[in-house]
Amino acid sequence: MHVSPLHDRILVQRLDEGEQQIGAIIVPDSAKEKPQRGTVIAAGKGRVNDHGERVKLDVKAGDTILFGKYSGHEIKLEGVDYLIMKEDDVLATIEGASTAKALTAKPATGKAATRKGR
Repeated sequence: MHVSPLHDRILVQRLDEGEQQIGAIIVPDSAKEKPQRGTVIAAGKGRVNDHGERVKLDVKAGDTILFGKYSGHEIKLEGVDYLIMKEDDVLATIEGASTAKALTAKPATGKAATRKGR
């Protein structure tokens, strides 16, 4: 089945974040947060501006993106879960595996990370 989103919408498949573990406790699937990263599967042709000109999208099929927690509409096609969202819901694109790892790293804690003087 071929799906072609309309206008400025994109079809996204969430990336699997892997098994979440807190200490020695494995978090069950029902308690896990859904990943906020995904791969663009298909993109529309763009929106039409006030002058009747088509504005192309910044993202394209194959891009890895970050999006908001509550972005898009969940759909299921041929047993696979997808999101359809507007390009405006995309927060950023991710280029390269090293960037993706840096985005999932935890923030620094301790004395060096705290703000002094308050």
